[in-house]
Amino acid sequence: MSDKPENNAYWAANIRIVTWCLVIWAIVPFGFGILLEPIMPGLAFWVAQQGSILVFLAIIFFYAWRMNRLDREFGVDEQ
Repeated sequence: MSDKPENNAYWAANIRIVTWCLVIWAIVPFGFGILLEPIMPGLAFWVAQQGSILVFLAIIFFYAWRMNRLDREFGVDEQ
């Protein structure tokens, strides 16, 4: 990897996106599963198990869309 400022900015933005996606993915099963358990026992289990899969799929589509935009911003897209 070269030490160009553009490359460093690109990878910093990429790591920031990945970090936020992982934080959101971790909060859904653990956070909602634990926080909703006293209020809605059945729903909390569903959100912790099935909901995390749906959130993961949404994160995949968001990441692909956001990385395409980031690639165009930095001129490293495939076109």
